[in-house]
Amino acid sequence: MSVLKDLTRGLIRENPTFRLVLGMCPTLAVTTSLENAIGMGAATTFVLVGSNVAIAAVRNIIPDKVRIPCFVVLIATFVTIVDLLMQAYTPALTEKLGIFIPLIVVNCIVFARAESFACKNPVLNSALDGLGMGLGFTLSLSTIASIREILGAGSLTVWGQWRFALPVRDTLIMLILPAGGFVTLGSLLAMMNHLQAWQARRAGRALPAPLQLDCRACTICKLGADGAPATGQSSNVRVRS
Repeated sequence: MSVLKDLTRGLIRENPTFRLVLGMCPTLAVTTSLENAIGMGAATTFVLVGSNVAIAAVRNIIPDKVRIPCFVVLIATFVTIVDLLMQAYTPALTEKLGIFIPLIVVNCIVFARAESFACKNPVLNSALDGLGMGLGFTLSLSTIASIREILGAGSLTVWGQWRFALPVRDTLIMLILPAGGFVTLGSLLAMMNHLQAWQARRAGRALPAPLQLDCRACTICKLGADGAPATGQSSNVRVRS
């Protein structure tokens, strides 16, 4: 049951884009077409799974004082691998994604999973956590890209020559421009927050606070059960309201 939970956590309940609001830079930049979204999601998933497995495998031999530099080196290794593979087999897609493939090294989704999960759990659980988070990231990118491309260009580019023209009479060019990324993402976040609030009211529960406004929801710095900062954490950690 724990293994299944690790796999499905990132799909909806802790979706990196829609629930944790992480990885906004590539989310807004590459979602102009479905092909770009799938490529970026697949590359990030590869790095997530590979780095999680590597970090979980050596977690007991990495000194705590140098764990962050070690994590960066391991993550950069897998980013280099996926970058070289994409340059060899999908050069056109690599050219479209540009700098955002190397920038996976500093993607907060990858580093957050390494720091909050992989360094504390076995290899299998870490691999499934990386796969689930990667699939959730790919799903969110694909959703945003599909909306922007269909309504903004009147077509849908799945992969390479698989491009389908859709019967959209009037297109909104703004959606495939940079501002369209903000509009689409904000609309989807508002929709999901409204749905969560509606489900809470229907079940008779209090409305949940947005995750980004509650430090207790942070996956990196956990508060103690009594609400006080955990041992070794700064005493100025507070729940924002």
